[in-house]
Amino acid sequence: MAIHKILRRSLSAEKRSTEVPKGHLVVYVGESEKKRFVIALSYLNHPSFQELLFQVEEEFGFRHPMGGLTIPCSEESFIGLTSHLRRA
Repeated sequence: MAIHKILRRSLSAEKRSTEVPKGHLVVYVGESEKKRFVIALSYLNHPSFQELLFQVEEEFGFRHPMGGLTIPCSEESFIGLTSHLRRA
């Protein structure tokens, strides 16, 4: 009986980690190892974020092997940009 509770909790935690809230999207960021970030859709309208996407498109095209938008920049740069956007 206890094993069923543990499995149920485990599966429920796994489901929560893959859910994306309404108004958000998943991006994968990193130069070698990719880390998953959930960002607000509103970031896509910001000129700074659009510039980043333009640079990614120019350099890497639209191949996204992770199944989501892949941004091959450093995590630090991405976090800096999104922190700035969050304050804007």
